[in-house]
Amino acid sequence: MFETKPQAGTREERYATALSQLKSLIDGEPDRIANLANASALLSQCLPDTNWSGFYLYDGKELVLGPFQGLPACIRIPMGRGVCGTAAQTRETQRIDDVHAFPGHIACDAASNSELVVPLVKNDELIGVLDIDSPEHARFDGTDQEFVEEFARILTAQL
Repeated sequence: MFETKPQAGTREERYATALSQLKSLIDGEPDRIANLANASALLSQCLPDTNWSGFYLYDGKELVLGPFQGLPACIRIPMGRGVCGTAAQTRETQRIDDVHAFPGHIACDAASNSELVVPLVKNDELIGVLDIDSPEHARFDGTDQEFVEEFARILTAQL
């Protein structure tokens, strides 16, 4: 039913398959935590060279750790702080080639060198952010960003 290893084909074909799998996973499932948990697991399987994928959820004041795949992480992130807090505050995707050069970077995992964070917004309300880390510098490019933003749009529509 769902691939557990990177599929054959071009990166774009693999991303299209992952989007299709996401739609199947969340179709008709109303539970937010279940959908976020499956989404983080799917991302960790389809994005090679990453070491953390998951969600921080906005509680009205700050971001709070949600479902994820990877090492234990920071539990709370203030708005505007680090890559995740910046994405949440600006509501703009942050694609960072070198997190150590990012002002106010929060180092939850010292092995992370690049990061892609997409805000989750529905009906103009901030739900949280989708955060993906990599041990490689400049791991994420425009194609990755487009895929993750579409992944976030599909998921957010169900939340």
